[in-house]
Amino acid sequence: QVQLVESGGGLVQTGGSLRLSCTASGSIFSRYAMSWYRQAPGKQREMVATFTRGGTTNYADSVKGRFTISRDNAKNTLYLQMNSLKPEDTAVYYCNALLYRDYWGQGTQVTVSS
Repeated sequence: QVQLVESGGGLVQTGGSLRLSCTASGSIFSRYAMSWYRQAPGKQREMVATFTRGGTTNYADSVKGRFTISRDNAKNTLYLQMNSLKPEDTAVYYCNALLYRDYWGQGTQVTVSS
């Protein structure tokens, strides 16, 4: 059973930065695709950034050039560095691990004030 725990959310002003962390319960990064998703109030959950199983990265168009996904295999931790934040980035951010099925963390709230 994979367990994911996110941290690092908070309140930030427009143009600010935050770094989210997701710590996994085991050494899963080599076997799982790892992603960050977000869900804003009244909207569907959307993919923000992904590490494929092959190690390549993909980003939603809305965050390209502003967000960076990275990982520390030794610490079993996935990161999302978010720069130049906008009010439309306000959402609950979720860590996701995918191998045959989805595993989700509990989410961390990011609020960007205008």
